[in-house]
Amino acid sequence: MNDHAALLSATIFLPTIGAFALLVLDRKAHEAMRMTALGFTIATFACTLGVLQNFSSAATAMQMNVELPWIPNWNIYYRLGVDGISMPLILLTGLVCMLAMMASWSIKEHVRGYLMLFLLLETGMMGVFISLDFFLFYVFWEVMLLPMYFLIGVWGGPRKEYAAIKFFLYTLVGSVLMLIAMLMFYFNSGREFDLIKLSQFAEAGGFSQELQISAFILLFIGFAIKLPAFPFHTWLPDAHVEAPTPISMILAGVLLKMGGYGILRIAMPLCPYGAQFAAWAMVGIGVFSIIYGAFAAMAQTDFKRLVAYSSVSHMGYVLLGIGIWKVDEHTGGGLNSEYWQMGINAAMFQMLAHGVSSAGMFFMVGVLYDRVHHRDVNKFGGLTQIMPLYSGLAAIICCAGLGLPRLSGFSGEVGTVLSAWSFSPTMAIISAAGVILTAGYILWTIQRVLFGPEYKGPHPEALIPMNGRETLVAVILCVFAFVLGVYPYAMLNLMETTTVQLTQSLQNGYEALQGGAAQVGLLLRP
Repeated sequence: MNDHAALLSATIFLPTIGAFALLVLDRKAHEAMRMTALGFTIATFACTLGVLQNFSSAATAMQMNVELPWIPNWNIYYRLGVDGISMPLILLTGLVCMLAMMASWSIKEHVRGYLMLFLLLETGMMGVFISLDFFLFYVFWEVMLLPMYFLIGVWGGPRKEYAAIKFFLYTLVGSVLMLIAMLMFYFNSGREFDLIKLSQFAEAGGFSQELQISAFILLFIGFAIKLPAFPFHTWLPDAHVEAPTPISMILAGVLLKMGGYGILRIAMPLCPYGAQFAAWAMVGIGVFSIIYGAFAAMAQTDFKRLVAYSSVSHMGYVLLGIGIWKVDEHTGGGLNSEYWQMGINAAMFQMLAHGVSSAGMFFMVGVLYDRVHHRDVNKFGGLTQIMPLYSGLAAIICCAGLGLPRLSGFSGEVGTVLSAWSFSPTMAIISAAGVILTAGYILWTIQRVLFGPEYKGPHPEALIPMNGRETLVAVILCVFAFVLGVYPYAMLNLMETTTVQLTQSLQNGYEALQGGAAQVGLLLRP
């Protein structure tokens, strides 16, 4: 095993080693188990920084490739690699998991079981972002399902069983659809699971138009459930409301990003014709999710449910930026290739920005809930007088989610709206309205929670200042919100070369099939 194989494997499996290491500790040594688990998440984050150090933003091909036999008779290999699409999300996963583990001191029951499932979940998430074999990708995708199910179902709120089962069923449906599409590609490509070879096969026109359209629809639904996009989003508010605070941080900060990543890594490269066929549908669903999620968030009084619906709105920008691919039906040439590249870059950046701001917002909600044991926005108020440090940090994180210039949420939202203009000015104007609605409900929430009359809810004596651990988590999130806002190119530089290569590959794949039935794509166009 070479150095790259060791580094990428350590990034994936170090949390699993940590999970088994917890078994040697006494079951009552909760503090030791928490510190051990935190140490492994810190080590995993250090591994992601090691991957970054070996990553070249100028390279167009996949980097640090690993290929070891696993089930060679079925052409299944242990294939790993990193490019500009996966690298930022690997860093985000390591960061959010480390901070969520720091927030896990609030878990008091069945501590060892919780920590082991948490670490196994991190392995699954890292494996999804690093896998280059479709079968291996699917295995890691499924590895995430059971830990998250139990983390919600055992350590969640009053309706935890309902939320866990709903999450499980929705995700399982998406997994089945992905499995069907995977088998379609496998048997139509000479029994191949290598994602690089499959994308090259698609770029050369190897998959038929009918296969690409069918497979893209299956994959899109599967990934849209995880994104989540309307109307596949209904599992998300229940899961967030019932999940413990650290799991809500991971759910919003990392798991939702797997939907967008799956579309960019698998659905579009393997189905370029199918992606163009569904471009209007993707843009339409993305824009509707932006507006619907914002109005739904505005109507909530449960602080956590409000943040959950805001995620539906914010992730709509991701789908909008990904989908704005416009072609000339007569020549097959791209009409907005430059803006489409900008849209994909903005969508990727939006995933990173939302990963920081949403994890931060859920954490700040959890800080209050741990003290007063309720989340009713209308029962808060006047916290700036009682908890000034908390109020200042919460305001920064909320403004990052709002999209305030020089904070993380600004570049992604504005970039997707600007790039959408080349696809449809109407869609761009409607999506821009989502920015105004977002500012409305977040500022209204800040006013009700932090300002206004004196707090009159239950347990006012419990509103004590944040402790050192809580302050550290919030400060780190605020720092990253500022860094991404002030210098977004730090992340855009990592992904730009890869997205240029991706758009060119998709254009080539579409043109390879466009000649025979370009009119098919008109079916989903107004």
